[in-house]
Amino acid sequence: MELAGGFATVLSPANLLFALIGVTLGTLVGVLPGIGPAVTIALLLPVTYNFDDPIPAFIMFAGIYYGAMYGGSTTSILLNTPGESASVATAIEGHKMAASGRARSALATAAIGSLFAGLISTVLLAFVAEPMGRLAVTFQATDYFALMLLALVSVTALVGTSLVRGLASLMLGALIGFIGLDQLSGQARFTFDSPLLFNGVDVVLVIIGMFAIGETLFVLVRGRTQPGELTPLEPKRGGGFLWLSREEWRRSAPAWLRGASLGFPFGVLPSGGAELPTFMSYTYEKKQGKGKHEFGKGAIEGVAGPEAANNASFSGVLVPLLTLGLPTSATAAVLLAAFKIFNLQPGPQFMSESPDLVWAIIASLFIGNVMLLALNLPMIRVWVKVLEIPRPVLYAGILLFATLGIYSVSGQIIDVLIAYAIGVVAFVMRQFDFPIAPAVLGVILGPELELQFRRALEISGGDLSVFVTRPLTVAILLLALLALVLPYVPKIVARLRHRPTATAKIGFGDED
Repeated sequence: MELAGGFATVLSPANLLFALIGVTLGTLVGVLPGIGPAVTIALLLPVTYNFDDPIPAFIMFAGIYYGAMYGGSTTSILLNTPGESASVATAIEGHKMAASGRARSALATAAIGSLFAGLISTVLLAFVAEPMGRLAVTFQATDYFALMLLALVSVTALVGTSLVRGLASLMLGALIGFIGLDQLSGQARFTFDSPLLFNGVDVVLVIIGMFAIGETLFVLVRGRTQPGELTPLEPKRGGGFLWLSREEWRRSAPAWLRGASLGFPFGVLPSGGAELPTFMSYTYEKKQGKGKHEFGKGAIEGVAGPEAANNASFSGVLVPLLTLGLPTSATAAVLLAAFKIFNLQPGPQFMSESPDLVWAIIASLFIGNVMLLALNLPMIRVWVKVLEIPRPVLYAGILLFATLGIYSVSGQIIDVLIAYAIGVVAFVMRQFDFPIAPAVLGVILGPELELQFRRALEISGGDLSVFVTRPLTVAILLLALLALVLPYVPKIVARLRHRPTATAKIGFGDED
């Protein structure tokens, strides 16, 4: 009954207009590298000072968030330049699909998967917000440490062609993530005594440097050595219903469901967010999905799963925000600030004290997802035209918007220089076939992994056995070990089987 009241509120003409404004703004801003949903909402916060009613403001903010997430997937797929960390996993296979002429299919599965996962996760939000909020509180530091270790190990083992290169990339990312003041002691680390580095290197700088700038340098150098590389890509014509063929529908639908089932619970966790579920969805699809043989060439499951996980995680993020007042992502933190502007305090009593607002927000997620699909499916034809822009012009534009995006976030020239330095490092990594994804994940999760590890040791008085006393922690650590070992089991078995055969052949030759 409360949800019906929320729909009645959102479906008023004025609130529908705010939802449309939010989705449109979010989509437009999402295609600019570096300006994600958190920055967009933060920039629009002053506009809400003149609002007497918070409901239209939060309806608009929800639309901005979903729109920005889809906009980020557009640049990830077409240009291999994700604007935020949650879109990194999408870029791995999405750009391969675009490069092989399947850009429309990749964009369509991202849009439809976002709607599908958004609807499922919003239903879950409506029914299990309070119980899941209470469950999330029971997670301890050792559990979070094990979860993050699982994500790091899974991606490092399965992305790239070499475990050594993957681990090196992961360590580089973690090293960048450790720059700044230590979260527990306040000690400066790797700052070279420069106050400009005390706050660390923003993950947005790393993503833009690694992808937008690194990709541009790599393409330009490759173009000089191979003259044909800078010619415009010629996209194939997409067919089928809503740009997807029957086979693509058959392969995408299970990946959407699996991605949504990962995204929502991970979003609920107080140390959750979209990065963990998107990478874990990619890892699962690569290892277990029906199209696993196509990974590295443009597997549609590698786009469908992570995009569904990305969208579903936002509904999950709202659970600790609304029920505990606990923001688990940058966007949730900005939304918490927006609540405070209206003198509202999310927490255990919030759903009973402000039911109109809570259910209007939940209902707006349904409406925003439908608007997002209606707005962006017809735009797929337009977005694909980006691939027909001559490559020198296209990548010059990427560098321009990346630079503007970096500068708009902080207003510091030093951040632009840091991003370009990271771009040069990423270019060298590409030249020597080091995977980029583990480095980005290392930046995001490395400091948090260390923080949870040290918290667990402080609570236990330095006793390492704390990591094997909780059954949940032990189970997750065993999964991490399996994720590290399993990719290499088939190779080991094949070698063991091959050895006796080779020996027999040598012996036969000697006898002759």
